[in-house]
Amino acid sequence: MASFTFNEIHQQPAMWRKELQALLKNKAEISAFMHKYLTHDTDVVLTGAGTSAFIGDALQPVMRGLWRNVRSVPTTDIVTHAKYLLDAERPLLLVSFARSGNSPESVAAVNLANKLCKNVAHVYITCNKNGKLAMQAKSQESRAKGNVLSLLLPEETDDKSLAMTSSFSTMLLTCLMLGRIDTLAQDQEMIEKAAKNAEAVIANYEDKLKEIASRPFERGVFLGSGALKGIAEECHLKLQELTDGAVVCKFDSFLGFRHGPKAVVNSKSIVVYLMTEQEEVQRYERDLVKQVDANNKPVAQIIVIAGQKPELPQVKADLIVQMPFGYDANTFYGIVPYVLVGQLLGYYASLAHGLNPDAPSVSGNIHRVVEGVTIYE
Repeated sequence: MASFTFNEIHQQPAMWRKELQALLKNKAEISAFMHKYLTHDTDVVLTGAGTSAFIGDALQPVMRGLWRNVRSVPTTDIVTHAKYLLDAERPLLLVSFARSGNSPESVAAVNLANKLCKNVAHVYITCNKNGKLAMQAKSQESRAKGNVLSLLLPEETDDKSLAMTSSFSTMLLTCLMLGRIDTLAQDQEMIEKAAKNAEAVIANYEDKLKEIASRPFERGVFLGSGALKGIAEECHLKLQELTDGAVVCKFDSFLGFRHGPKAVVNSKSIVVYLMTEQEEVQRYERDLVKQVDANNKPVAQIIVIAGQKPELPQVKADLIVQMPFGYDANTFYGIVPYVLVGQLLGYYASLAHGLNPDAPSVSGNIHRVVEGVTIYE
């Protein structure tokens, strides 16, 4: 049971290496497209629905150093408020993340951008060669205009399970590599470090995460700063959807969590801290960890760090997940392996609740590709 989810989590480092080679192989074509459509005035919108939208949320804080005008806007917002969220007069580069490429909102967001904006180009980062977005990129109209760059990920990343795992991380990494396409050959060592960090999480901490996932908790909290807040957002959904809502989850930044949301922490919670190595940020994170530890008794506290363990001598952490190859604050590839902690917790918590992680939604409330959405004119 649950062979798809298990394999899709564990295959991620291999998928990252595979995608790196694919981008290097097509570097000249990709670079030419980006230089043509990414100008000083281009409005870059990162978009997707659900987990695919969280990719943009994680990327927005770091991509501003590469793309001047970049925003994360879910397709679910564009469908209802396109005229407020898309500037018809400015050049637009719409970067669409999509596992299947068949979600109604994904297709609708592309169509709305084409309709509303005078100068628009598209990057499709998708996992399904037969999806609507991938097929649209091959259409005669798209080829004639030349304004679509389709980055089709390795076939294995088109996750067969309900929860997005390897699709999320590989699309995220692909966009980071796209932002650094001209220097990508020099980034190979840093990407390899990210893959090795993911392998270290699996090899060194999977059994302990499995044990913690079997404990009796009803709430999950994931905290991160900057780009890691977007990773926390994805982790919170993985645990919640893989337990079919039996574990209700929240995410926040370390500082934001103080302002009300901290009330959710009780004796039936687990708290996962995704900590950065950057000292100017980590000092705020350490203060919050100390405060939660002093005032609460959650079922478990997990600290995740790439690099050196944080100085928290009085904190009673149940597990410190230490990734030995560093965070890489200059390129931010190091954010990607953090997501494995949320994925593994979700997978094993699903099993602990007697569910099939490949299809955990006994209620039928959620589906692999969203259903029941009508797109209106």
